[in-house]
Amino acid sequence: MSADELSGTTALVTGASRGLGRGVATALAQAGATVVGVARDRGRLAAVRAELGGRFTAVEADAADPVTAGQLVDQYAPRLLVLAAGASPLSRALHQHSWQSFSRNWEVDVQQVFHWTREALLRPLAPGSVVIAFSSGAAIAGSPLSGGYAGAKATIRHIASYAADESERNGLGIRFVSVLPQLTPATDLGAVAVAAYAARAGLDVAEFVASRGPALTPDQTGKAVLDLVTGSGNGAYLLSAAGLKELH
Repeated sequence: MSADELSGTTALVTGASRGLGRGVATALAQAGATVVGVARDRGRLAAVRAELGGRFTAVEADAADPVTAGQLVDQYAPRLLVLAAGASPLSRALHQHSWQSFSRNWEVDVQQVFHWTREALLRPLAPGSVVIAFSSGAAIAGSPLSGGYAGAKATIRHIASYAADESERNGLGIRFVSVLPQLTPATDLGAVAVAAYAARAGLDVAEFVASRGPALTPDQTGKAVLDLVTGSGNGAYLLSAAGLKELH
């Protein structure tokens, strides 16, 4: 999809009301796309709508609900689908988790990527469409203070890869890409995790953040998604403040 093709295209973004998802929704709207933003927080969605105006349609819904995925794919037939929704994990060591807290990101993050990816293949979306699933740098580095988070995010990367293979096998012409953002204090989820890991390391938050180098921002994430949309091919990409790095 070229930059010209993106202008006027319908893009659907889950998790669009905050953090990296909001940065993506903003970048896409500014690039000329009509953005359908899905999230559960009505107030935050209203704030995004107030900022972006008529290019943003707010949909208050649970992105992990399979009915929501099916209905909205049928209703909007997006050419671009960005799956950025996810639950904030409980920041505790392994033995301090219950199974319910340990598996939370499987029940939310993995479910929503599975349902929307399945709908993209079943409909199918139009040839040339792009589906971008948000995994995490934790899928590579691990995340010992967040239960099953790292494993859930690794599975999201696999789902995108499997879907890309199915698209190719069936001649659908749909691209499937996964993006793995590094931990950042610039989001609500990231700020909690950064504080937990700083305490684990015996550092204050500022020292811990400084030790990791420049932090990824929602604006940088939005720009990176634009680069992926207007690129070519499938694959997985690590995302940091320095930009995108393809993983092999």
